[in-house]
This record gives sequence, structure tokens and C-alpha cells, in this order.
Amino acid sequence: MAVLLIILALGLLIAGAWAGLSVLVLAPLLAGGAAFAAGAPVLAAYTQIFMVAAGGFVVSFFPLFLLGALFGKVMDASGAAQVLARAIATAVGSENAILAVVLACAVLTYGGVSLFVVAFVAWPLARALFAETGLPARLIPATIALGAFTFTMTALPGTPSIQNAIPMASFGTTPFAAPGLGVIAATAMLALGMVWLRYRARALAGGASPAMPEPSDRDAALPLWAALAPILSVGVVTFGMGWVVLPAMQTDYLALPQYGGTDVGRVGGLWSVITALTVALVLALALSRPPRLMQTLNDGAESALLPLFNTASLVGFGAVIASLPGFEVLRLGLEGLYGGNVVVTAALSSGALAGITGSASGGMSIALDVLGPSLVAQAAVQGVDPALLHRVVSVATGGLDTLPHNGAVITLLGICGMTHRQAYGDIFVVAVIGPLCACALIMVLGMVFGSF
Repeated sequence: MAVLLIILALGLLIAGAWAGLSVLVLAPLLAGGAAFAAGAPVLAAYTQIFMVAAGGFVVSFFPLFLLGALFGKVMDASGAAQVLARAIATAVGSENAILAVVLACAVLTYGGVSLFVVAFVAWPLARALFAETGLPARLIPATIALGAFTFTMTALPGTPSIQNAIPMASFGTTPFAAPGLGVIAATAMLALGMVWLRYRARALAGGASPAMPEPSDRDAALPLWAALAPILSVGVVTFGMGWVVLPAMQTDYLALPQYGGTDVGRVGGLWSVITALTVALVLALALSRPPRLMQTLNDGAESALLPLFNTASLVGFGAVIASLPGFEVLRLGLEGLYGGNVVVTAALSSGALAGITGSASGGMSIALDVLGPSLVAQAAVQGVDPALLHRVVSVATGGLDTLPHNGAVITLLGICGMTHRQAYGDIFVVAVIGPLCACALIMVLGMVFGSF
């Protein structure tokens, strides 16, 4: 009965999100309902579990959401994102419209642009290319999702995404954890997604194509190098901070209570990403010079709030679920079923919570808050490299998170003017099934050959 209660709460969360109700309303409401049904004190569950977890997420990751949103807004307002997208489309060729959109989204998200911003930027490009080549419009959301929600979010080494940053504090790793496995997972996701989208394009040939968008000359004067430089700087600075700057710094003061009694291994990865996004933002401002600078920065700051608090609210929901007896039953069942293998336990626990919360970062935060110390201890006993756990957890949460109640899915469908019924099936294949297959692949490789 306790497990059924969790399943019911998740089902209602998905149904409410499918109907269009905000997770800011749904998450605390259903968390309170689940606590009440389980016999837990509702007000205490809300103020002492839900709000503490949600607030902790905001405190920890507000800088990344803010910097990512500001950078993305500057890239969008200046026309730099459109310059990059069109350059990729030209290089690939209009006959490969699906691949062009996927690669454009991938370059932007790997460069640090928020996937919410990428969805807005990629929609006009995708609409134009799909209209020109007669591809069915219903595949646009899945095409954008493949490029923005999958391999650049969780698998490619060095990506500045929040999903790649969260495991660093628990495992003492860097954004480049298990780079070989990350590249393999990314390749698998891209290949499986492209095979499906091309199959669907043939199956739906003759379907309704989107109307051509109005042309824009906003980005006509911006050279490609100026649009590309801030994107490239993210990877360079992240790598330089992790391998050169931070190791040379004196950081013993982090052990003091006022700094959290931590060490650079726990916070260095986050510092690297914050620094990289700051440098990228400064470069973008200097090179692309967006019009109405103050308005652009204000809009960017405001655009960070909704995804941040949506995710934080889902973290709170997941934390309440994790406090219920049913979650402990599920956790113990997973550990017993697979003999306590730490890699499998990490993947299944974090993936399940990502599905419950509808958020990779939210599910990952809860899983690592609850299970992180236990996973680290088990990894040490079993001789498992923490870098392998980092990459497996990241990829695992990037699969089941993309269920119908996922905030990015809801935003993407709204931008494209489509319903779940029209477009979610293809999103499910490329952003849920593909990542889960990739995760299974690197789990096997990692357990056989170790992290690489």
C-alpha cells in the first residue's frame, strides 16, 4: 500500500501536468496529500521537508540557473544563437534538416545556453527548415528535445549543465568525469534518436508541414567567430579551472565552519562552471553587444526564476516522497534485487526519483542527498571509481525525467503550439528510451572495464 501511494501521487502529478496545471501548485498539493495518506504530519512535511529541500536546491544552484539564463538571453537578443544555428544548418545542408536542428541545439546547450532558451531559439530555425523540406511539423518538438535534452545535458564530458554539476559535490569529481563512457553514451543517444526521427519522417511523409517564418535581419551583421567564441570559452575555462587554476590555489580555509567545513574537491566543480559561465557572459556582452542591454539582462534574470522554482518545487515533492515508508521499501527492494551493486543501485534510485519529480536535477539532488554518503561508502568497498557513479547517475536521471510532467517538455510543447497527444510519443522515444538504453550500455561497460 505504501508503494502504491507513491505511484498514485506520481500518476496524479503526471495527469495534472498533462492537463496544464503548474507544478508550483501541483507539487506541494500532492506532496501534502501523499503525506496525509501515509499518516505523516502534513504541515511538518511541508515546512520541514518540502520547503527545506526546495530552499536548499535554490541556495545551491541559483548561480548556475541565473548565469545560464543571462548568457542564453544575451546570445538570443544579440542574434548570436541564430548565427550559430544557421551556420550549422548551412554546413549540414537543408536536406538534413533534422540533423541540422539537433546539432544546432547541441552546440548551444553544450556551450551553456539554458535548454529553455534553446527551445525558443531553435523553434524558428526548425520551423523554417521543416517547411522548406516538407517534413511533418509534429516532429519538431522531438527533434529539439534530442539536441537539447539528452546527450549534451548528461553525457558529454565537460558540459556546464546543472545535471553534470550536481554529482560533483557528492562524488568529488569534475565535469569531465568518465569522459570515454560519456562520449559512448552521447553517441548512442544521438544515433538512436536520429534513427527514430528519420524513420518517423518517412512514415509521416505528406503530413502537415509548418508555415514559413518571417525572415529576420537582426543577426546579419554579427560575424560567426563572435557568436562562437563565448560558446567555446565555456569548455576551455571549465577545463582550465579544474586542471590548472584550482589545484594551484590555497583552499585550506574551506575547512573552517563559516565555509561549510568542506574542501575544494566538493566545491571545485561548481566553482569551475560558475567561472566558465561568467567568462562566457562577459565575452558575449563584449563581442555581440545586444541591443537594450539593461532590458536584456533584466529579462534574462527573470527567465531564470520559473525553471529554478519549478525544479525546486519538484525537489520538494520528491523529498517528501523520499521520506515516506514506501520509498524505503522501494530502495531496499532495489538493493536486495541486485545484490547491492552500487552502480545499479545508483542508476535505479536516481532514475526513479527523476521520474517521480519529472526533473533530472531534482531527482538527482534528492537521490544524492539521501543516498550519496552510502553510495560513496559502497563504491569504496566494491572498488568502483566515483567518476563512473557520476556519469551513470547523470545519464540515468536524464531518461525518466522527461515524462509528461517534465517542465521542459511542457515549455517545449507550448512554444511549438502542440499538445502531448500530438508530439509527446516521439519525445518519449528520443529523450526517454534512448537515454535509458545509453545508460544501460555504459553501466555494463563501466562494470566490466571500469571508468574511462
